[in-house]
Amino acid sequence: MLTSLDEDKAEDIVQIDLRGRSEIADYMVVCSGRSTRQVTALADKISSRLKEEFDRFAKIEGKAAGDWVLLDTGDVVIHIFRPEVREFYQLEKMWMPGAADADATTS
Repeated sequence: MLTSLDEDKAEDIVQIDLRGRSEIADYMVVCSGRSTRQVTALADKISSRLKEEFDRFAKIEGKAAGDWVLLDTGDVVIHIFRPEVREFYQLEKMWMPGAADADATTS
């Protein structure tokens, strides 16, 4: 999936290992598209590739707006953002290992 996103020109791709930290998924992938059109196109392409190559289906949320699309495959959750929306929510900061410890020391 990471290669697919890279080939489709997703930007700032980050993979976060959630194993042992959350029951929502084993991995989270966060990336950006430059526009609403690219965000929805990236979501469409990754969804199609999941079906074709892995026989996996993803639940998709937010595609109509194109600001933040979430694809949930069960063990992997993929977030595709427009850059401004990604900056606002800062999911990586919340989920990266050690993020809670870093926040506690700066408070």
